Amino acid sequence: MSTRPGDHRGLSTATSSSSLQNMMQVRAQERTPLVPEGDIEAGRAQYGGIAGGDASSESDTDIPKHVPKWARMVQYYVPSTAWIPNYSLSLLGGDVISGVTIAAMGIPVAVSYGTSLAKLTPTTALFAAGIPPIMYSLLGTSRQVMVAGEATLSLLVGQAVSDFRRNGPHSHSAQADTLMDDGFAIATAITFQVGLFTSILGFFRLGFLDVVLSRALLRGFITAVAVVINIEQLITMFGMTALEKQLGPESSLDKLMFFVANAWDSFHKPTLLVSLGTLLGLILMRSFKGFFKPSSWIQRLPEVLVVVVVSTYLCGTYRWDNDGVLILGAVPISTGSHFFQFPLSGNVGSYIRGTTSTAILISVIGFLDSIVAAKQMADRFGNTISPNRELVALGASNLLGSCVPGTLPAFGSLVRARMNGDLGGRTQMASLVCAAVVLLSTFFLLPYLFFLPTCVLASIIFLFVSGLFIEVPEDLVFYYRIAAWTDLGMMFMTFIISVVWNVEIGIVVSIIMSLLLVINRSSKTRLTILGRLPGTDQWRPVADHPEAEDVPGALIVRIRESLDFANTAQLKERLRRLELYGPEHAHPSEEPRREAADVLVFHMGDVETCDASAVQIFRELLTTYQNRGVGLYVTHLRPDLREMFERANIVKLLGEDAFYETLGDAMAKVEQR
Repeated sequence: MSTRPGDHRGLSTATSSSSLQNMMQVRAQERTPLVPEGDIEAGRAQYGGIAGGDASSESDTDIPKHVPKWARMVQYYVPSTAWIPNYSLSLLGGDVISGVTIAAMGIPVAVSYGTSLAKLTPTTALFAAGIPPIMYSLLGTSRQVMVAGEATLSLLVGQAVSDFRRNGPHSHSAQADTLMDDGFAIATAITFQVGLFTSILGFFRLGFLDVVLSRALLRGFITAVAVVINIEQLITMFGMTALEKQLGPESSLDKLMFFVANAWDSFHKPTLLVSLGTLLGLILMRSFKGFFKPSSWIQRLPEVLVVVVVSTYLCGTYRWDNDGVLILGAVPISTGSHFFQFPLSGNVGSYIRGTTSTAILISVIGFLDSIVAAKQMADRFGNTISPNRELVALGASNLLGSCVPGTLPAFGSLVRARMNGDLGGRTQMASLVCAAVVLLSTFFLLPYLFFLPTCVLASIIFLFVSGLFIEVPEDLVFYYRIAAWTDLGMMFMTFIISVVWNVEIGIVVSIIMSLLLVINRSSKTRLTILGRLPGTDQWRPVADHPEAEDVPGALIVRIRESLDFANTAQLKERLRRLELYGPEHAHPSEEPRREAADVLVFHMGDVETCDASAVQIFRELLTTYQNRGVGLYVTHLRPDLREMFERANIVKLLGEDAFYETLGDAMAKVEQR
């Protein structure tokens, strides 16, 4: 069984599991390689088998081996060509139940997103739940992810729409139709660019971007979005929409101050009662469903749809609108002369430049949500996904959606994916069923929601978004317990910026800070000082084994990773600090704790690759030490790196007798000096 360096923490790879049993045979082990046979460092073959990424993410083990190569390629890039011909009727029941149930719960939510968050009509979010899923079901690698509009993404679209309406040429116009047409054009421009950017990310194989943002930054951003959304919904739930339009608070902080200042004196009593009744009804039905097993049909009862139907019926019967309760009203389903249009037709092109930043942010946020859902479902059901092909599938889905004017960007979510899996959805047939139900409801059932109170939609969003706060206390306690002050600081900074300024600035700052942290950490080469255990020829990291002794006048440094232009730039400074202060943290103003080394030994068993810039910097570093009169030795250098060092004249610079296969051989030479 092979062992990796991390398998025995604190041990040098001078010892394997077998050699530990013969610890006292020190002289025999001194002449054995530090990298025993079977260890991951023994050769290139073992290294090649250990990849830094997820190897399964780029393979599809579901494709039978007897399929011809061209057919395997087609099935790889178009996964639907693999599952549709082999679709079993035994899967149909679960897919249909899941698709219908999620559609029943998602239709009212989509109506809420389109009106309350995106500042457009319900059809914009309904089309997002009906058109893009068709394309994703053909190209997506996840079997449970369902794409549709999301609260955060709809909010970003709504902010862009509000900004253009406030500052655009029609900002003072009374023509509502013109404003709505502009809103449709803005949404189309954003969705088209989202599809384009996401596809480009996929084609350039940038699916690894999901690991860039830390969980702390995402938690701060998601919490801020939840606060921003709920502030807007509270204004609607308290019936202060007209007053808000009159006073015109812009930022989320302004809206919060507006709500606090006017909620007690200016709330609309009938609207507030309907909102509270909606929240109470949803909470009671959710609690009632909790008493039954997951397999029970009651668990599949769409409480959101029930609340929408009941509130619409009561409002129409008792005419709450005559008491001042705002209703949805007539929703014309109009997309122009043709249902499908070229995305850049009409006045859409004029909004492209002004919406690019919003589209980029939506692409990043949407992909992060989707890939998290896809990976969790893949782990749960034992499937394989490809982040790069997911990007292409999501991009193509949004490009198709942009062909229907006004459609919002659509991405996957963990909530829908989990529901799909719990309800029995096992293939993308569930997405097709859900899309069909949504489209049929859009064209034939939407008129029946004429008397639906808008405060009911706001209450639904308020309750759904409030669920984002559940994990916040747990995360805060976790980061506090492990003293992760940097993560806590980043979380609060992202939260405050998103709430005080706006969500777009918040996510931009989050991405920039996350990238800076990644660059900062990756630029520091991982180095370990090795020392000898007393009375033996065994070498251990002195940071983990205080009893390990330094060889007088010698500094033995193990480079723990491959070298490149990024992490080699600070190598000289890092080595100097290790030489003067050892592995402990110390301020540069402190007095040196160690004597300057006369001999420097590099253990390079972990260095798999070394780019041209790193080789050049390393040669300059060696020249500097050589000019100081420091003896230099290199051990465990791989054959391909040895050849590169020869071409770079490093071997000529140090001499052939400076290179050894084992650390024991090198230290024997040092002690003979």
